[in-house]
Amino acid sequence: MSNSGNEAPQKPGPQSRRIGDMLRVDHAGEYGAVAIYRGQRAVFDRLPHKARTAALLKEMEEGEHHHLSTFDRLLAERNVRPTLLAPIWNAAGFGLGAATALMGEKAAMACTEAVEDVIEKHYAEQIDELGDSEPELRETVRQFREDELGHKHTAEDEGAREAPGYGLLSAAIRLGCRAAIRIAAKV
Repeated sequence: MSNSGNEAPQKPGPQSRRIGDMLRVDHAGEYGAVAIYRGQRAVFDRLPHKARTAALLKEMEEGEHHHLSTFDRLLAERNVRPTLLAPIWNAAGFGLGAATALMGEKAAMACTEAVEDVIEKHYAEQIDELGDSEPELRETVRQFREDELGHKHTAEDEGAREAPGYGLLSAAIRLGCRAAIRIAAKV
């Protein structure tokens, strides 16, 4: 029997908390991706002979903006707070983007390839975990994973693996991305 005016609000269950963690991480990742592209474009937009690369980065950044706005909406709809580390993600992402762009086009693409590799694998894990429990969210994540794979393939086609120090650069960026995922889930 319901005790309508005297019931305490129910706390979200484990599934709801887990979805909140997923959304927080995904939002933070897209926020960071936009910052990386902004940093890269801050360099390439000023170099007329790099206009093709700047345009390519702008196109990928626009895709990340779409993802970010979707996660903005989902956070609001589900009353999930974004990561408290957004200012750090913004500065770190912009710095990583600018630094790799200053290293050259192939290094910028190596950055994109490394980030997108971690993110698409992260999204694949989420798709599996969501199963049939959240069909709309699962489809959104699946679509975004496809976009990220497209960015990764573009970066590879643009010579990401030919960047000086590719192995070290890629490994460091992947490690940073995996750490950011773990941190953003809770903070």
